[in-house]
Formats: sequence, structure tokens, C-alpha cells
Amino acid sequence: MIQAEPKPDENSSATPAEIERLKQALSREHDRHLQALADFDNYRKRVQREWDRGAQAGKRQMVLALLDVMDDFTRAFAYVNTTPASILVGARVIHQRLTALLQAQGVVPYTSTGQPFDPRLHEAVDMIKTDHATSGVVLDELSHGYRWGDEVLRPARVRVAQ
Repeated sequence: MIQAEPKPDENSSATPAEIERLKQALSREHDRHLQALADFDNYRKRVQREWDRGAQAGKRQMVLALLDVMDDFTRAFAYVNTTPASILVGARVIHQRLTALLQAQGVVPYTSTGQPFDPRLHEAVDMIKTDHATSGVVLDELSHGYRWGDEVLRPARVRVAQ
């Protein structure tokens, strides 16, 4: 509720100049209060952004470790002929669950074979002279590259035609 400004009575010793000075002091204090509220809101937002960034960095480290496990599965599946069927079925189930978990977090592999080499997406580990492919084209992947949303989480390790 807005109250009317009290009128100075006859017994008041405040002069109009004193009243004006007090109004200006009140206005300055009100401005300081508003500035403090704005500063606190900015501080709160900055702390939230830093917390989110830290949480994302921690999650990134965990996901990168899981990608190493995915690479281990890929290498293990190269030896399916020497593995008992029951172990192979169990390994495929675990691999599928891990793939689904990563995809639920927005982590997806991308294909590099046959694509032009892009240093943002690929890490070249070997250059191979060949007449069967255009120079600068990815011949094969040693490990898959993964995206996390729009970000390249891990570049693909590839061999490139020379």
C-alpha cells in the first residue's frame, strides 16, 4: 500500500532543504539496493553456469572412458570365430546395452570411411599410397568418432589415402 508523504507539521524542525537532502539520500540507497539485487542475480547465474560446465566436464570424462570400452568390444568382435557362442551372445548384449546408454545421453558414432579427411572430425594415424582411392579420402577407421550433440566428442582415428 502506498502511503502519502507525511507533511511536516509546525513542530517539525526539518527545513525543505533537509527534506530534499533526505529524499536524495533515500533515492541513492534505493539505487544501491537495486544494484545489489542485480549483482546477486548475476552472481547466481554465473555460479549456475560454472556448476553446469563442471558437471558437463565430469560427464564428458566418464563418457570418454565408456568409449574406450566400446573400442574394446569392437576389437573383441574381430575374434568371434574363436569365441564360444554363449560368451559371444553375452558380449553382444552388453555391447548393445552400452550403445543404448550412450545414445540415450546423445552420444552417437559417425561414419568416416569413404569421406574426405576433415581435421575437425578425424585424427590421421597413417597415410597410405593407393591407386584405388582419391587422395585425402579416409580409407578405414581404427576407432570410431563420436558426436555429443553438435560437438565432436572424440575424433575418429583413421587411415587416409595419399
